[in-house]
Amino acid sequence: MHMEFEAPSLARREEYLAALSKMPQKASDYSFGNIYGWAESYGLEWAFTPDYVLIRQTIPHVVYWAPVGNWDAVDWTGCPCIAAGMEFIRIPETLANSLSAQLGDKIEVKELRDHFDYLYSVQELIELKGNRFHKKKNLLKQFSKHYDFEYHVISPDCIEEVLEMQSDWCLWREDECNKTLIAENKAISRVLKTFDRQPELFGGTIKVDGKVIAYTVAEELEPGTVVIHFEKGHTNFKGVYQAINQQFLEHTASQYDIVNREQDIGDEGLRKAKMSYNPVGFLKKYNILVK
Repeated sequence: MHMEFEAPSLARREEYLAALSKMPQKASDYSFGNIYGWAESYGLEWAFTPDYVLIRQTIPHVVYWAPVGNWDAVDWTGCPCIAAGMEFIRIPETLANSLSAQLGDKIEVKELRDHFDYLYSVQELIELKGNRFHKKKNLLKQFSKHYDFEYHVISPDCIEEVLEMQSDWCLWREDECNKTLIAENKAISRVLKTFDRQPELFGGTIKVDGKVIAYTVAEELEPGTVVIHFEKGHTNFKGVYQAINQQFLEHTASQYDIVNREQDIGDEGLRKAKMSYNPVGFLKKYNILVK
């Protein structure tokens, strides 16, 4: 089967979301906001077939992501999307198990800890009860005590303010601004500038003295689960990250059970921060090499 690959576009958003809705296990990587946001930085391309959407990454070299669709309806032993020499990354555990069962020693499966999605209880992160969350609760109290803040739901008319804060955030972090942060800034700008054309996106901001000092951008990953794509705060305001995290979940996402806060990409500081919020589980992912 010949596949026509093209850059992810808003024009095929609904078609993609229809395929995603059939995916038995949804990792954060496959949300439309993530695919569209990071498309340029990773050189992402997609090809549509009647059964699934195949995604490939072309930067820094060609690798494939999990086919998006109903995995149970695909016979992997005869699938043209799997050929010798192909490398797949970010494969959710359910698909990795299915491929191992059908393809056996034709594939090499390797756990990818750096890309595990962190899963948390929304209720726990709203309430911050008990010793496990003592430090978080304390920082939140300090923030509330010191700053007269306002929480607002993100709407298209405040996107410019959020973009301005993101631009400032990059300047504050200039000393440590590496390729990863530059690529992330590009992804954030891409998502924010098309916010009004991605109705599944939502989020919140915190303002102090009428200025945005923190924001979060999220998306429903599946019923019961919200994924947080981006969360930024002005670090001069102590407790700002605890505040935007808690306020967003309480006021805008309390209808969800689980919040997926994506992966730590092997960054030690990020891993420590994500673990400190006491995850209730992980969505495991794997690399697969077809022999």
